[in-house]
Amino acid sequence: MAVVKARQQDIDLMARLLRAEAEGEGKQGMLMVGNVGINRIRANCSDFRGIRTISQMVYQPHAFEAVQKGYFYQRPRESERALARRVINGERLWPARFSLWYFRPQGNCPSTWYDQPIVGRYKLHCFYEPTGEECENVYNAL
Repeated sequence: MAVVKARQQDIDLMARLLRAEAEGEGKQGMLMVGNVGINRIRANCSDFRGIRTISQMVYQPHAFEAVQKGYFYQRPRESERALARRVINGERLWPARFSLWYFRPQGNCPSTWYDQPIVGRYKLHCFYEPTGEECENVYNAL
């Protein structure tokens, strides 16, 4: 059962995002990018207040570097659609399980990103969870 509303065009949009942001990280890395996106929709806090749909999340200004580049605009493949369905259906993986941010630094992960602490790293991406009461909903939205 989907944890956010998703039509076929939303699945395709999420699939394109997963591929463009994390294809080099493999299936697990793409799932984690999807976790962050779904968390942003469900948490409704911080910079993501009012983000209620996959389209709003993907096209939020300055949220995803890949959306600003041409690679994002390729057609989705069935393998990425399957991954998109998994995250839309609520599958979550550590360290992205409750993360609202990720970052791909040139070297080591910064200890904080947007004043939020690092929770872990998967391959080249560093994941950050919110702290404080403002975003506690990300932990309740299972």
